[in-house]
Amino acid sequence: MTGVVLISPYELGRQPFGLAEPARWLDDAGFRVHCCDLSIERLPADALAAAGMIALYLPMHTATRIALEVLPRIRAQAPDAALCAYGLYAPVNARRLRELGVDTVVGGEFEPHLLALAERVRAGEPRPALGVVNDTARVAFRTPLRSGVLPPLDRYAGLLMPDGTSRALGFTEASRGCKHLCRHCPVVPVYEGRFRIVPVDVVLADVAQQVEMGARHISFGDPDFLNGPTHALRVARALHDAFPGLTYDATVKIEHIVRYPGHVETLSGTGCLFLISAVESIDDEILARLAKGHTARDFERAVAIARAAGLHLTPTFVPFTPWTTLAGYRALLDRLIALRLVESVPAVQLSIRLLVPAGSHLFEIEGFADLVDPFDDDLLGWPWRHPDPAVDALQARVQALAEAAADSAEPRRTTFEGIWTCVHEALGEQPPALPDDLGAPVPMHSEPWYCCAEPTASQLAAV
Repeated sequence: MTGVVLISPYELGRQPFGLAEPARWLDDAGFRVHCCDLSIERLPADALAAAGMIALYLPMHTATRIALEVLPRIRAQAPDAALCAYGLYAPVNARRLRELGVDTVVGGEFEPHLLALAERVRAGEPRPALGVVNDTARVAFRTPLRSGVLPPLDRYAGLLMPDGTSRALGFTEASRGCKHLCRHCPVVPVYEGRFRIVPVDVVLADVAQQVEMGARHISFGDPDFLNGPTHALRVARALHDAFPGLTYDATVKIEHIVRYPGHVETLSGTGCLFLISAVESIDDEILARLAKGHTARDFERAVAIARAAGLHLTPTFVPFTPWTTLAGYRALLDRLIALRLVESVPAVQLSIRLLVPAGSHLFEIEGFADLVDPFDDDLLGWPWRHPDPAVDALQARVQALAEAAADSAEPRRTTFEGIWTCVHEALGEQPPALPDDLGAPVPMHSEPWYCCAEPTASQLAAV
């Protein structure tokens, strides 16, 4: 029986849908599938040596950077295997991946192409390759294969509740791609405004098996849960009908929260605890450059809508851009204080620097090419330096505080106080005392490193 190894370098501390779904396709076709999640496992030397095909799942920048570290070892251990990379960050980094021995690069809907490549291996073709493929055509999703091929849920991130308890966390997808064209988003170069839904029955079957494995909360990995509002509400209602005690979270754009307040109420009534939303900035000029589709005022309205519905809003940010100012960064912290959102924001979200990956639509901005340095193959992006060195220095200090907080699990208020002090020192000011009420503790994932974050030294060392 032909062996296939599927590897996930990193998927936000969740059990990867991007391994479980193709594993089902390959298992159904009679392949022996070995899955490896490098966030909690080592490379499987024996399985690699015996594999006819090895495929790495690259849904995000962090995963791709980690893949660069392990690819030379994989190719050395399996010199004759068909080596593939797939996921959002695969096609835009095809050149670098192929330099490291990857024969096939697949973006978009990857399952049929992984199966086709495996079939060519089984047919006896020596080290077959499909080249670079980006395919967003509809596919017939199947119930992902999890049990027996992936580590149990208790080895993954969980949901931490304000009362100090935790819940086992499941992870699934109800859609892929996105209808929107935010310029900095990695989804855009691959899907170009298209999105594909996972049928409701497949979503429910995937949730059911994770509930059987112990999940008490589900995190939806869709780029935007309300891209297709009708589909999303069907999923939410069906989920609640089947598992009335199950809670969940989802990612929703600010503009969708503002446009569909009734849908937000429906999500709350079906077990949703919180919404994650890519706010990115509170500077309207920066938001316009990023083509985010919302304003700073919309952000405030979204917070109010979510709270009125009984939901928490967990905003994410890209606070350091070539257009950020020290005063603008302080204004962001001021806004979080005023909205009582300090407890809702992981420290890493206050440290993130704008990533400019290959294929980025940021180059649509007039003059943007003049802001970046030559492409860096190790960074997998175009580096940039802020015109004001003090802004870059602040970002480095905030990043160090965020990484230390992640390692020590210190309270979010404590880290925020350190960041608050840093920005005022950068401005040459005495930091005002923070108010006592910065917002109540909220439900949160125990793994807060979202997709724009750089891999940490410990993540790279672990592989």
